[in-house]
Amino acid sequence: MSLSQHICPLPLRHLRARPLTLAGAALAATLLAGCASTPLPPWPDRNASRPPPPVRAVPPPSRPSQAQAPVARPGVVLPSPVPRTAEGATTAPVVRPPLAPLTGTLYDLPYKPEVAARFPDPAILYHTPGLQPDRRAFTTNAEIGQWLHGLAQQTTPPATRATVLQLGPSQRGAPIHALVLTQERDDRAQGLAESKRPTVLLIGQQQGDAPASSEALLVVAQELAQGLLAPLLEKINVVIVPRANPDGAEAGTTATADGTDLQRDHLLLHTPEARTLNQLVRDYRPMVVLDSGEFPAAGAVLAQFGGLNRHDAHLSYATTGNVHEFVTKAAREWMHQPLEQALQGLGLAVEWAHSPSPQPGERRMVMDSVWPDSGRNLWGLKNAVSLRVASRGVGLGRTHLQRRVHTQVNAMATALRMASERAARLEQVRSFVVRDTVALACRNKAMVQAARTPENRELTLLNPDTGADMPQQVDWDSALRLRPVLERARPCGYWLAPAANTAIERLRLHGLQVLRVAEAGSVLAEAPQPPGPAASALARSAMDVPAGSYYLPLNQPLAHVAMAALEAETAFGYVGLGLVERPEHVVRVMATPSLVFEELD
Repeated sequence: MSLSQHICPLPLRHLRARPLTLAGAALAATLLAGCASTPLPPWPDRNASRPPPPVRAVPPPSRPSQAQAPVARPGVVLPSPVPRTAEGATTAPVVRPPLAPLTGTLYDLPYKPEVAARFPDPAILYHTPGLQPDRRAFTTNAEIGQWLHGLAQQTTPPATRATVLQLGPSQRGAPIHALVLTQERDDRAQGLAESKRPTVLLIGQQQGDAPASSEALLVVAQELAQGLLAPLLEKINVVIVPRANPDGAEAGTTATADGTDLQRDHLLLHTPEARTLNQLVRDYRPMVVLDSGEFPAAGAVLAQFGGLNRHDAHLSYATTGNVHEFVTKAAREWMHQPLEQALQGLGLAVEWAHSPSPQPGERRMVMDSVWPDSGRNLWGLKNAVSLRVASRGVGLGRTHLQRRVHTQVNAMATALRMASERAARLEQVRSFVVRDTVALACRNKAMVQAARTPENRELTLLNPDTGADMPQQVDWDSALRLRPVLERARPCGYWLAPAANTAIERLRLHGLQVLRVAEAGSVLAEAPQPPGPAASALARSAMDVPAGSYYLPLNQPLAHVAMAALEAETAFGYVGLGLVERPEHVVRVMATPSLVFEELD
């Protein structure tokens, strides 16, 4: 498809016989907007790009100092207490926390000094409440709120506006804090969504046992509000959620209070934490979303491969079916590659996000999920450049905490700089992708379900006894090249039965428009055949639909989110997970219906 192709969606034929309601008017505006031409600039020469310079979120002092580490206060940048020479070399040994045991899947492994020596602390030290030298606990949720409020109070408009949002609450009643940073006069969601600056959303600690992500986000928030990253707000807006899972953080567990893996709840929206994050995405419409977390240093990789994870960072972007090719291209060339180069330039080892196969006895590495239920993948379907940055940390306690925070700070700061440099082009990509997605209704095929591609590659682990490199040839399931498992003709929309109220609520929470059928009519439906030899085939026929049922058109920007939720043959969709009680309550509509609709409250 040409970058300058003119996109014009299907005519609006199914809103007739009565004046347009508010819902109809909104839909009409979306469709008419698709008739505009949105040329994209040529993509830059990848070979001509240079890696961005390393980010130093807290600069070292200009002169050696023997002062004791000062007490951290919310919103105050503290100098490093480590004495340094003029060249920046450390002249006194860095005090590290005691070495902690690594917890493996099958047994505990003592964390030997030979391994620890492979991960020296960075030349720059960071300061948050949870990073103080004598501190045992990480920053508490209350301290996160105090830190963000301190930044907001010390940031003076009109140059920068810093506003604290209290979201949530979590399942146990804890607030989920967020900080909005912008140079726009109107810092409300609508004002930022309509501004000419793209919004970047940074999310930390969806896993409760990933503390480095929230500590790093406090540093990044401070540097945006009053430090080295503040000039980036001339071109972008930033929303920061340092800790998305406060209950898990308090308990030191991955999951939320009810045992849900928050990272895999972004399509179903079972938990209040997932609903909170997706309301934020719906309202602020970020162009870039970066999810910050951690991965195990040992665990299953030790049990299955006999080694330890060697890399400081795992990177990944949205890898699920139906993510627009330009969103993927922007994520790969404008974000992933600069992040990889910047971290490697700091001496940090980087690899694609992966983990051992969960199948017992199988020695295989598997890249991150290709299902659309993860935030990384779902936000890609919402036309955002979506990335996940994980530092090596689960199971380490406070060991190497400064290095883990250093990894996260530099990754996020690089992503912010790339978003600032590409601000205008990111907006052009979004505009084109929205129009292209709207125009695809009723046309071509769509990937209902995809799978990774089996490969073989070399992966370097660490010897747990000597700390030496352990190169291994491993079977590797790649998410970079998806294999179609199931493809279907793309429908015009979906009809939903009146009983599908819960599904309707979740779809609207995602930002999708759903119309109520005001008068009985008929649609050309496609539904599974009765059980038999050809049960996997779909049959088309006219179907009568009653008043009070629903129709979700696919000529809208978030069409691919609807497809992920409503295709009945997947294990991750609303039918497969039981949110829609009966498969016949969702039907694929294969021609633009001539029905009368009314708005939903």
